[in-house]
Amino acid sequence: MVTLPVPGRKLLKDFAISENPAVQKQLDRLGALPLPKGSIGLETIRTLLERLGNPQDDLPPVFHVAGTNGKGSTCAFLRAMLEAEGHCVHVHTKPHLVRYNERIRVAGELISDAMLAALLEEVFDVAEDLPASFFEVTTAAMFLAFHREPADACVIEVGLGGRFDATNVLERPAACGIAALGVDHEDWLLQEDVGAPSPENKLRRIAFEKAGIVRSSSPLVTQNYPPDAEDEIIRRAGMTRAPLHMRGADWWADVGADAIAYRDRHGQLDLPLPSMPGAHQADNAALAVAMLRHQDAVAVSPAAMATGIRDAHWPARLQYLAKGPLTDLAAPRPILLDGGHNPDAAKALAAHLATVEQPVDAIIGMGRAKDAQQFVEILSAYLASVIAVPIEGHDHVPPSELAAMARAAGVPLAHSEPGGIVPAIEWLQSRERPGEPTGGTLLIAGSLYLAGTVLRANREWPD
Repeated sequence: MVTLPVPGRKLLKDFAISENPAVQKQLDRLGALPLPKGSIGLETIRTLLERLGNPQDDLPPVFHVAGTNGKGSTCAFLRAMLEAEGHCVHVHTKPHLVRYNERIRVAGELISDAMLAALLEEVFDVAEDLPASFFEVTTAAMFLAFHREPADACVIEVGLGGRFDATNVLERPAACGIAALGVDHEDWLLQEDVGAPSPENKLRRIAFEKAGIVRSSSPLVTQNYPPDAEDEIIRRAGMTRAPLHMRGADWWADVGADAIAYRDRHGQLDLPLPSMPGAHQADNAALAVAMLRHQDAVAVSPAAMATGIRDAHWPARLQYLAKGPLTDLAAPRPILLDGGHNPDAAKALAAHLATVEQPVDAIIGMGRAKDAQQFVEILSAYLASVIAVPIEGHDHVPPSELAAMARAAGVPLAHSEPGGIVPAIEWLQSRERPGEPTGGTLLIAGSLYLAGTVLRANREWPD
């Protein structure tokens, strides 16, 4: 079995808390799991699932979605479209923002505490002698839930990469999709590996890893990418003889000012623009439509697709916070929250910032493994100030370093606030800005973990 060398940098553990004692007991066990040693691969998850009766082999039709940016939003569109048709849907996304339960949606509802605690305990009981990771245990619990509870379809998001992600044990998805590609998780996805493209061509190697979800019996639906990435996806699909449907070759989506003009071999659709803010969301919606149009396992009408595009929502992606403790503290300016954390996400965020109420003051915290300098440089032209904060419980760029990056990028004012979000807002509100207009927008960005902290502090619980 081919495995990928584990880099020197430690993988962040995805800690979680719960008010339910039974759930917290299992989450504590998850937090105590060792990090992978020596290599990562699919051997452990396959052994674990075999002990559990291979629940992943008996699921409702699965839509499996990989990508660097947009895969979570694509999953949200798929869910909304399927539910608009009246289908009952299981959904697995990651990471959670506030509660671990957000990762597993069973038959349309977040998994209950009772079911979650019982499933995690069951998985731990059979995994005691295995070097199972957080991701393998949680994926196994998800497969058990989706196997045991009836539904019409499953939407499953890939976590890290694709080739060695714990979800990549599915043999016959109804459709596989790859959203936008970019460079992220370099410590894990750009390691030297025999048989894989050289990490020197970063995007081609990323495409290789993401396309690892391809299956011979499942249509693979993709966006359009730079030539090297497209060539790699075509090569991987050809090796497995998977039906490949690429944007610009097999389906088209022209995003206009008021609508999406979509067409493929089945005909043309005039679709609405998403309610979710951000021009890039129309591309994610189009990919979800293309995935549904290129599979035969679950019927979804054009009317349901249109309804799903309008109804879909995805927390911490260009989300304006509702009334709560943080918005009260920041009043009268609104708080715009975005969990994007890589250069491509920064480009999408920058495009949106040009449309919001000015000036834009930003509170930014970033994980240590991210390209913080490039992220800040891309946003710098749109920001009046940056307040750099830590990300509690996670390895992060020190606020002083992040503030220095902002100053070097030309942000007029950059301040480091080691105390976190509330002191950062208080500092911003206390500033005197003679001659400057009142109001504007407060942006909080740079990390999904930071976004979770913000939602918890504002008492907004993702449903």
